[in-house]
Amino acid sequence: MTRELREIYSHFRTAAVPLEIERYGTGHIHDTYRVVTAPGSHDYILQKLNQNVFRNIPALQQNIERVTTHLRAKFESSGCDADRRTLTLIPTTGGKSWHTTPDGECWRMYIFISDHRSWETVISPEQAVEGGRAIGRFQCMLADLPEPPLNDTIPFFHNIEKRLEAFHIALKADRHNRAGSVKWESEFVTSRQEKMKSLLRLGRQGIIPLRITHNDTKFNNILFDTNGRELCVIDLDTVMPGYIHYDFGDAIRTAASSCAEDETDPEKIYLNINLFRAFAKGYMEEMNPTLRCAEKEQLAFAPALITYTIGLRFLTDYLDGDNYFKIHRPGHNLDRARVQFRLVESNEAQQTLMQQIIRELSV
Repeated sequence: MTRELREIYSHFRTAAVPLEIERYGTGHIHDTYRVVTAPGSHDYILQKLNQNVFRNIPALQQNIERVTTHLRAKFESSGCDADRRTLTLIPTTGGKSWHTTPDGECWRMYIFISDHRSWETVISPEQAVEGGRAIGRFQCMLADLPEPPLNDTIPFFHNIEKRLEAFHIALKADRHNRAGSVKWESEFVTSRQEKMKSLLRLGRQGIIPLRITHNDTKFNNILFDTNGRELCVIDLDTVMPGYIHYDFGDAIRTAASSCAEDETDPEKIYLNINLFRAFAKGYMEEMNPTLRCAEKEQLAFAPALITYTIGLRFLTDYLDGDNYFKIHRPGHNLDRARVQFRLVESNEAQQTLMQQIIRELSV
């Protein structure tokens, strides 16, 4: 534990004495530490915020303050332990939700949620049901968050039109002489691009509404208790206005995938329809009464859309020279893009069955 980290910790409003401050988790955006304190006190999560990704820290923190306050009130009114069911920001001694160091670094601190479990991948249909409930409940509980709208912490984050624009610019520029190696991938993208814009068109027409969405619902952003029950949705940096399909689609992308995000064997890459059905069951148990019919009709398409979008981002980064996503070997982002596009194909092959499942769950 460095003197610098102790000094930063001292700016937050807690009397607990830190015994250790150690690196925590596998996140790629912020620098995250666990603060271990004496028995009987909370431990904490201390984070240095990445200002290259999140350029407006006050707007980011304002969103998290509003969302966690709203969720806390609902959990407390239902008799739940709100410290375990939602993230809890610790204010600074000056009353803000983040501390700025003299050299401009921004830090925040949460209560550490003890006795939890998390998984990178789903290991059973029962677990998928719980994950679906967690995401559905999160969206449902935030549906009545009072005005004004939340801030856009990363503008156009899931906007497929902007992502396609960036891809075509990178492909044409070909600054790293890689366009020749991605002819199949480029054709895959262009042959589907108009279809993938359909959700945005429905939104502009007012057929589906903007709601409050998490926007990064990979499965390891759901914490479970020691009995395997869903406990808390974490990583709230990208909570902002969006379409519910972004959350449902991204959750299915990770929860129902048969493989790791950088699998190189095409035979191992497919959408597990049984895990799709299980996750959708839990999700619809929470959200069915809230959703419009038009929103339900687009749920089966959502996983293909978000999987395509993530694959497009990997491919664009590969063409750009691997500047955004961390890579661990040459061609890593291209491998990731190929996995996503194979998953899109698996989604497309099972689209009729997926639509049937959603309609059965909507009754």
